[in-house]
Amino acid sequence: MVLLSTFVAVCGSFEFGSCVGYSAPTQSAIREDLGLTIAQYSMFGSILTIGAMLGAVTSGRIADFVGRKGAMRLSATFCIAGWLAVYFASGALSLDIGRFSTGYGIGVFSYVVPIFIAEIAPKNLRGGLTTLNQLMIVCGASLAFLIGTVINWRALALTGIVPCIVLLAGLIFVPESPRWLVYIETLQSLPKARLLDMFQSKHIRSVTIGVGLMVFQQFGGVNGIGFYASQTFASAGTSAEKIGTIAYACVQVPITVLGAALMDKSGRRPLLMVSAFGTFLGSFLTGFSFFMKANDLFTEFVPLLTVAGVLIFISAFSIGMGAVPWVIMSEIFPIDIKGVAGSLVVLVNWLGAWAVSYTFNFLMSWSSSGTFFVYSGISLLTILFVVKVVPETKGKTLEEIQACINNKSERRGLIPTLK
Repeated sequence: MVLLSTFVAVCGSFEFGSCVGYSAPTQSAIREDLGLTIAQYSMFGSILTIGAMLGAVTSGRIADFVGRKGAMRLSATFCIAGWLAVYFASGALSLDIGRFSTGYGIGVFSYVVPIFIAEIAPKNLRGGLTTLNQLMIVCGASLAFLIGTVINWRALALTGIVPCIVLLAGLIFVPESPRWLVYIETLQSLPKARLLDMFQSKHIRSVTIGVGLMVFQQFGGVNGIGFYASQTFASAGTSAEKIGTIAYACVQVPITVLGAALMDKSGRRPLLMVSAFGTFLGSFLTGFSFFMKANDLFTEFVPLLTVAGVLIFISAFSIGMGAVPWVIMSEIFPIDIKGVAGSLVVLVNWLGAWAVSYTFNFLMSWSSSGTFFVYSGISLLTILFVVKVVPETKGKTLEEIQACINNKSERRGLIPTLK
């Protein structure tokens, strides 16, 4: 039942990937068919993130009020409505409404799916099963990109409905999260958690861990590098673009599978540190390749070094930094603030994704090498943050993890102890 429940839940993750991957292969066809300007299509692409931010803000409250299954049903409904609006679109307005609706849906999915899996999984499988969330996001995005090269954009929109239908059907046969059911009466008797409650001394360390990991995940540059990989390869040299783009598309899924297999064996902290060192190395090599190009040093090696750097970066990210922050986010918050704190963490993630993807081209026009050197520096700071702040959660129940975090805070004098 745990495996069936996980399979049903990660249909929401696959839907997440489908929404993210939809815009890349459809850009020219949609613009041509509907006569959109660059500005109109840019709005269509970016409004997904705005919808996701709103979904993130409300996701915790929704999941606490109607349950994890209810939140997934609501998300799937928004996504289906959004895809239908895109399919029947005759102009920019209906496209934007549809894209915003799917964005809202995946904003809720990005919180509730890892939370649901963490709450149903036994402690020895929790890390690997929760990592399936990231794996299915990658699979959904890759499949949307591949299918979008052979079918038209309206048909591709209909394929986005399929994982939602599978999810809605599957939810009939799986139980609600047992932890949510156990705590539902407690939640009703407790005062409603407010934003300021997260900054109480007993919660501040959990919030710092969750928010900090998402900040480092995003500001390490993954969305800038990922969204503009082909452009980065082309900037390094025409020989790098085709082979680099193909290799980039191929490495993410198997490396994410490897990360899932290692999650409950090696632990969260080692994976995070190895991953962050790998993203540092990849960013540094890519930055150094652009430095070589700018100074006419060994220019024949620049395309190869750029491809190697970007592939090292995305491989390292996929094995740890992509999935582990979501796993830890699902483990560290007590039930009374899980909704509001989880919403904040997811919101920070989406804000970071938008900020990095928006600023990437501006930074590259300032200094290509400097951009990647900045990202490499942030990766080094990630290692320091993990060493100093992030606890190991492998092999512990959710209650043990939260007690461990609180006990460490007490020993550091952050929480007053009763005599």
